Amino acid sequence: QLQLVESGGGLVQAGDSLRLSCAASGQTFSSYAMAWFRQAPGKGRKFVAAINWSGETTNYEDSVKGRFTISRDNAENTVFLRMDALKPEDTAVYYCAAGFAATDASRLYDYWGQGTQVTVSS
Repeated sequence: QLQLVESGGGLVQAGDSLRLSCAASGQTFSSYAMAWFRQAPGKGRKFVAAINWSGETTNYEDSVKGRFTISRDNAENTVFLRMDALKPEDTAVYYCAAGFAATDASRLYDYWGQGTQVTVSS
């Protein structure tokens, strides 16, 4: 089992920045690809960004490209999501997930955190 705990969410204004963290424990973190998904009120969970086990490969959903950056620190068992130029439409609960491929398909991730709320006011 891999336990994931997100932190860093909050209420910010449009144009502000936030950095989300996801701390992992229980298994070898560096074995897993990691991803961030988000779920807005009344909508399904959607892919945001993913990073492979080494950090060398990343991919992003189109609407966050150039604004969000995913990174990881395998020594600290943590994955990050730096979010810049936030928009009201980025408001959602953000979840981190662990799997064996840095894919945008949520069904391929085996472990999930409990989520952290990000609210962006206009």
